[in-house]
Amino acid sequence: MERFGSGVKIIGLDLDSDAKDRAKAVLGDIPCDVVFRTIAFQDMDVVLNELNIPHVDRILLDLGLSSFQLDISGRGFSFSKDEPLLMTMKKNPTDSDLTATDIVNTWEEKSLADIIYGFGEEKYSRRIAKAIVEARKDKRIETTFDLVEIIDKAVGKSYRGLKIHPATRTFQALRIAVNSELSGLETAIQKGFNYLSTGGRMAIITFHSLEDRIVKRAFVVIKEKGNANIITKKPIIPSEEERIINPRSRSAKLRIIEKI
Repeated sequence: MERFGSGVKIIGLDLDSDAKDRAKAVLGDIPCDVVFRTIAFQDMDVVLNELNIPHVDRILLDLGLSSFQLDISGRGFSFSKDEPLLMTMKKNPTDSDLTATDIVNTWEEKSLADIIYGFGEEKYSRRIAKAIVEARKDKRIETTFDLVEIIDKAVGKSYRGLKIHPATRTFQALRIAVNSELSGLETAIQKGFNYLSTGGRMAIITFHSLEDRIVKRAFVVIKEKGNANIITKKPIIPSEEERIINPRSRSAKLRIIEKI
């Protein structure tokens, strides 16, 4: 924090309104101008235009879920707790906001299978989708444990002996679909690079292969246009020591690009 002075402005964006309070506690009395907005990072242009900021020197996108969202939010991100099946980044979703409950109770079997396979890379996607459609005929799927039970009955035996929980990939897929995470990432990369000043850098931390592939491809396309250098030829990954201290960092990959 010592490197930040009064001439530095930090702008924090997050759809989760609780993130602002947590960030304020971490930053404390940092001696620079800090602005928080409850908005998706792909809408950074709205905030920067509002603040009359044409260029920025650094952009950091930290993707995925926070430990708070997994452990405390109560929005159904974790399959280890029985919570309402929402999976929305918004703390208080409105009736018009898509939720995981909407998806599992109303989407057609093919659409369910497509997102579970496409966003979760789940090879048993069709089996799981069929089980969801059959289960909801008897009763509406409302909670995380409702869905976990369905998935476990459908594919649990196939996951025996594996380190991954049978519901992991399906939960990931639903969360990505609810929050339009992949399309939002592509938009954020393009907007973010356009707002970088010459010599500015954009760093992105991803937590699964779908995100990382999008970032890798997008950086290559930008570089091929001749106005960027990719700083990380290979992604930076956590050290063994960091993975021991923070097991949730194990899948993190950091990629950095610089505008020239």
